[in-house]
Amino acid sequence: MKNYTIALIPGDGIGHDVTEAAWAVLEVAAKHSGFALNGARFPWSCAFYRETGSMMPADGIKTLRKFDAILLGAVGWPAVVPDAVSLHGLLLPIRKEFTQYANIRPHRLLAGVNGPLKATEFDILCIRENTEGEYSGAGGRVHRGTGDEVAVETSVFTRAGVERILRFGFAQARKRRGKLASVTKSNAQRYSMVFWDEMTQRVAAEYPDVEVTSYHVDALAARMILAPESLDVVVASNLFGDILTDLGAAIQGGLGFAASANINPDRNAPSMFEPVHGSAPDIAHLGTANPIAAIWSGAMMLDHLGERDAAARVIAALETTTSHGIGTVQGKERTEAITTAVLSRLSQ
Repeated sequence: MKNYTIALIPGDGIGHDVTEAAWAVLEVAAKHSGFALNGARFPWSCAFYRETGSMMPADGIKTLRKFDAILLGAVGWPAVVPDAVSLHGLLLPIRKEFTQYANIRPHRLLAGVNGPLKATEFDILCIRENTEGEYSGAGGRVHRGTGDEVAVETSVFTRAGVERILRFGFAQARKRRGKLASVTKSNAQRYSMVFWDEMTQRVAAEYPDVEVTSYHVDALAARMILAPESLDVVVASNLFGDILTDLGAAIQGGLGFAASANINPDRNAPSMFEPVHGSAPDIAHLGTANPIAAIWSGAMMLDHLGERDAAARVIAALETTTSHGIGTVQGKERTEAITTAVLSRLSQ
């Protein structure tokens, strides 16, 4: 029997509820498919920061490196710890230290879920560059608190970083419908985005079977609303991808359905899987968080580990659950009720 070690980081707010829900589903899926998941929980969070002064211990990355994958709940408690501190203290270091350069977010409607658009037959895979670009962390502030204060934030685009995310995107498009949309803003950003466009053209020559189109980010945002069915794989920089995938979450019914994977394609370090919705402190005590995004993220983890049958079983259980109207409306059912429904379908 195969055994996989999984680092569980529930984090903050509703992250605890949805991580436990996802873990319960994943354990059952593993049992049915003949492998085992061994989880180790870590309390790293904003609460941990209040106690220790850091989001995770100094040896946190070393500790996580031995695991096969990481399942994250949510990070953030802005009333207590500034988001710039919590993000740069936990999530971004994990992504960068483990070279999880491909952030993958699927956008489609689960059965029974009503989105805000007239269009329903769309299936978009957004691939966001995850380790550099606009979130490189290069910059600073001088003359703080004075009338001469200056803030500089430098976007860093490397040839290696841009090429590898584009190649990853082209490879995914080749497995799907053979269409790739490259997101740019080269009419205004004449250095970084012109460079991005040049790299897109260069890499596209290696994939003559994939239809590639470059879109300005504002035009692509409009297309996601007006003609989402025309899109297949979308590849974007860190900032553009971050914004567009929240739009993708909106058109698929809301953040409660938005799953994601932070992938190290070279597999020389663990990848991390997390729902997109954040910690939602305002509902953390209500027990009404929708666990579907976390469960879907868990299915992506199983697929990444090579357990594709188990991953498919989890997705099928989700689809059957939502097709019966369970978990499709935020706050209608409690977290536990949705989880129980998914477990029931998974065991059938």
